Amino acid sequence: MMLAIPQCNPFLNYQAHKTDIDSALRLVLDKGNYILGENVEAFEKEFAAYVGVGHAVGVGNGTDAITIALLSTGIGKGDEVITVSHTATATVAAIELAGATAVLVDIDPATFTMDASEFKSAITSATRAVLPVHLYGRVAPVNEIVSIAREYGLVVIEDCAQAHGAAMRGKRTGSFGDIGAFSFYPTKNLGALGDAGMIVTDNAHYAERARLLRQYGWQTRYISEIPGRNSRLDEIQASIVRVKLRSLDADNKCRRTIAQTYDGVLAPLGCAPANAPAEESHVYHQYVIQVDNRDSVRDRLMKKGIATAIHYPVPVHLQPAYRRLRCAGPLKATERAAQRIISLPMFPEMRMEEALLVAESVNTVVKDRGCKAG
Repeated sequence: MMLAIPQCNPFLNYQAHKTDIDSALRLVLDKGNYILGENVEAFEKEFAAYVGVGHAVGVGNGTDAITIALLSTGIGKGDEVITVSHTATATVAAIELAGATAVLVDIDPATFTMDASEFKSAITSATRAVLPVHLYGRVAPVNEIVSIAREYGLVVIEDCAQAHGAAMRGKRTGSFGDIGAFSFYPTKNLGALGDAGMIVTDNAHYAERARLLRQYGWQTRYISEIPGRNSRLDEIQASIVRVKLRSLDADNKCRRTIAQTYDGVLAPLGCAPANAPAEESHVYHQYVIQVDNRDSVRDRLMKKGIATAIHYPVPVHLQPAYRRLRCAGPLKATERAAQRIISLPMFPEMRMEEALLVAESVNTVVKDRGCKAG
């Protein structure tokens, strides 16, 4: 059947900005400079200013952004990096691509982000960095994490792939730690029409290292100062996200309005996500509920024309490729969440009547199936 309400819809976001995007693309195509040109340079400056840092370095995708961020700070072989298992596989894959070893800790069951006390308990003599993930549009307990990291002399790399514009007390994600990494995958709050990523930092040395690493270690073309790689942000994608950046705060406001509609129906049921504190600006990359009999609920919603997703169905530490990794204690909250979470439709172009239909359908399905929510 044709779904009436998809879980996400990047095509609608393109249509919302079609005139400006098409105009920007024509300018790129007509000028004939397609890699690391004036749009990349302009977007780096604009995005650095938006985040509130001194430097931004465009790269090919979000995974490369994390990898190059790690390498820029000197993290590599023999170093342990503490992160969470409840995240996209890219977070852990990037650590290994940098040559380091991921150590996985549990999440706070209320926020789905890193439990700072678990992070502190996991620190060993081999620990060199911590990589908190701002998940679903929520800010991880980054102030507490940074404080602990400073106590132990650790580097803080923020994974901001799901938190474009999220903030705590007015300070945006990517500006708390030593360096931050963003993805502009099409479904993100700020999405390109292909792969793209960005590294942000206030540290000029880290920024310069990142610029070298993204293109073969070149300062002068064809002359490598250090071993590097190929992870360049192209002009086409840069021109697209430049257009969309102008509307990011407005789009995030739409997401919050949709979330409020969901909250109004689902909070009494006990399955809505925990409210963010007043000082946090949650940008709802995903709106994630928890229910028992998750698959049954999803099937019933699909029959009503409502698509859902699971972010993420199998924790990293339980996936075949990563079962060898060290977990700093049992990851009970992580494993429980993975069995019960559902991501409801969330994109800024949703109409309020659609959001209300989704919320009321969830309410009906959960009650009809006798599922325990919360």
